Parts: sequence; C-alpha cells; structure tokens
Amino acid sequence: MKEVLLFHTISLVLGVIADLLIGDPHAMPHPVRAMGSLILFLEKTLLGAKKKEDRDPEREKRRGALLWLIVVATATAVTALIVVASYRVNRYLGVLAQTVLTCYILAAGSLYRESMAVFRELQKGDLDAARSALSMIVGRDTACLSEEEVIKATVETVAENTSDGVIAPFLYTAVGGPVPGMAYKAVNTMDSMLGYHNDRYEYFGRTAAVMDDVFNFLPSRLSALLMIAGSAVLGLFSEAYDARGAFRIWVRDRHNHTSPNSAQTESVCAGALGLKLGGTHLYRGVPVEKPTIGEETRKPDISDIKRANRLMFATEAAAAAIAVTVLLGIMRFI
Repeated sequence: MKEVLLFHTISLVLGVIADLLIGDPHAMPHPVRAMGSLILFLEKTLLGAKKKEDRDPEREKRRGALLWLIVVATATAVTALIVVASYRVNRYLGVLAQTVLTCYILAAGSLYRESMAVFRELQKGDLDAARSALSMIVGRDTACLSEEEVIKATVETVAENTSDGVIAPFLYTAVGGPVPGMAYKAVNTMDSMLGYHNDRYEYFGRTAAVMDDVFNFLPSRLSALLMIAGSAVLGLFSEAYDARGAFRIWVRDRHNHTSPNSAQTESVCAGALGLKLGGTHLYRGVPVEKPTIGEETRKPDISDIKRANRLMFATEAAAAAIAVTVLLGIMRFI
C-alpha cells in the first residue's frame, strides 16, 4: 500500500510539472478531444437533427442520461485499463502512464498560454486579434467587446477555470488517481458541450448540466478557499492582491451566478484584484443576464490578465502542497 501511495504521489507531482511545462500540445492525441468526438457521435445517434415540434422532452432527458453514462463509463474504463496494464509491465511504465494522464487531466498550462495570447495581442494594440484569441477560451460573443471587456472576460475565464479546469480535476486525481480524474474531465466536457439552456439541449443536456454542478459543488468551494490563501501569499509580495477583499467579496458574491459553482472563484478573484466582473453578455447573439461580482475600485488593465494567472498558479501550488503533505502523512502511518 505504501508503495502504491508513493508512486501515486510521484506521478501526481510530475503530472503537475509536466502540465505547466508542456500543457496540451495540439499535435498530440488528447483524451478530451477523443471524449468530444464520442459525445458528438452519441449526440448525433441519440438526438439527431429533429425539428423542435417533433421532439419528446422526456425521451430526450432519458437519452441524455444514457449518453452521460456511456461517456463516463468509457472514460473510466479506458483510463483504468491503461493504468493497470502499464503497472503490469513494470512500475516505471506505470508511473509514466499516471504522469502523462495527470498532465492531460490538468489545464493550468494551456489556460495560461491561451489567456496570455489575449494579453500579447492587447499589448500590441490589436483589439481584433485579442477578441479572436479570447473566442478560443470563452463561450460568449467576442466580436464587439471593448478592450476593457476583453480584459475582464479573460480574467473571468481564468478565475472560473481555476476551479473546474485546474483544482477540481487535481483534487479528484489526488484522491484516487487518473481514473476519477479522467471521469471528472468527462463530466466537465459534457457540460461544456451539452449543458446549455437552448432549444436543442434544454432536455437532452439536462443530466450533463446537473451532474457537472454536483461534481463541482465541493471542489469549487475548496478552490475558493485555496485561492483566498493564494491571494494572501501573493499579497506579501505585491499590493495588487487584497486577501481581505478576496474573502469579503467571496462571502458576499459567491452565489451571484446562474451556476451554483462558477462565482466561487470568480468572486475571490474579483475581490483580490478590486474588479467588477460578471454582468450581461451576448451568447450567439442572445443577451444572457447575469449578476455582477465584485466592486470596481479601479479600471481593469491588461496586467490583470497576468495577475489572474499568478493567482491561479498560487492556488494550484497551495492545493499541491496540501495534497502531497497529506499523502506523505498517510504513508508515514501505514
């Protein structure tokens, strides 16, 4: 048992480092892209392209639930098979397999690179290119956003994805290895593809949306607490971070979102940086009203994108330090 925990701890740390160094190279095969292909195939098979008036809401709910079960079961089974088969060859291949899978599960590296692409375009003064770069990481319409709105949207997506793209998958992986970590990625991917309140997915995507809320309920709140701790540490080195403001805005605004989880880390980030986030945005030309989060103590500037990323890394570092400490402590007592 101690050896299993040791290999798990080593691969967890190496996976975090690999994610930060290489992220998700587009040239390499990626399990999340494979999940996306499977989801699209099942959607076409189970939902099809029927007209709204020809569709049955209850049947669509059942078929959406079936899709959810198939995708989660497939992700879990394939990941378990890879891990078990690798360790049966030898322990070093097993650690390597776990490391690679952990790297795939985490998204801090890719989130940093994609958000900093927006930063670089703004730094060059090319607003159109910044909007285009932003469209790669957000679901809202970006074509008409002002520079200030582009900055705030980038900060928002870094803050939100610190929870569901970094800390939540890290926590699932830290607790049980790549198998629950990849199952979480499947849940999150289905929500990002199907969890919309529109004519096509209102019923078919219901299970995807609800289960994503369930899987993220505890991790989002732990992410917020870790982010407050991260802002306190960063505040020792820079006046740009206000840990007291992070805690105050989190307490006040952590439920100011249509999702029960998304405002948890957004509110911490808004309070830490002294920004007002959220509000009404366009999605496929349709305005979606959302509450605002935080207080505008100053106007946003492009450096806020860097500050949000530093806060994300500080949050991940806090999570990793706690996880490794707990795992080493367990090993000491068994």
